[in-house]
Amino acid sequence: MALEEASRRALLQVARESIQRRLTGNRIEPVAAMEDAAFDQPRASFVTLKRQGALRGCIGTLEAQRMLLQDVIHNARAAAFHDPRFTPLSLMELPEVAIEISVLSPSAPLPVRDRTELLARLEPGRHGLILQDGANHATFLPAVWDALPEPERFLAELLQKAGLARAHWSETLRFSTYTTESFGEAGN
Repeated sequence: MALEEASRRALLQVARESIQRRLTGNRIEPVAAMEDAAFDQPRASFVTLKRQGALRGCIGTLEAQRMLLQDVIHNARAAAFHDPRFTPLSLMELPEVAIEISVLSPSAPLPVRDRTELLARLEPGRHGLILQDGANHATFLPAVWDALPEPERFLAELLQKAGLARAHWSETLRFSTYTTESFGEAGN
């Protein structure tokens, strides 16, 4: 279910307000400036923060655990303050941060026999990919295809992100795909 433009703007504003309120010590939850039935549906989302075009935080959920509005609030704060790759965001940085939200479709298993079949079935720019092999797991959102447009490199980097060798393949390796509806603030 695609979101209307006004709903997208409302979610972006709520994400920004949730971060700002945490930075200023305001514990009151932000409220969307408009109502949308989609906000009250269980949906998975990722919130990505970029500062001057560089990644500044990205946290999300792969499966619907909360209503969309609450998931965006939770993930915005997690991206700002709990992404282990970055120090917590400061109030001085916030005006320079652009927020992007990706609302995920439910994931679908992608059974494949080998690496060649997997690479042939991936749709660059469309598929987000989840991989799991035992305790090792990772995902790349479809937007990562912009930086890694070759399927082989996309897979190799994802394997590395999961803590596996870039050429790793095993019978226990499992994949799922999903799509996203992504939107964000301009610039910053």
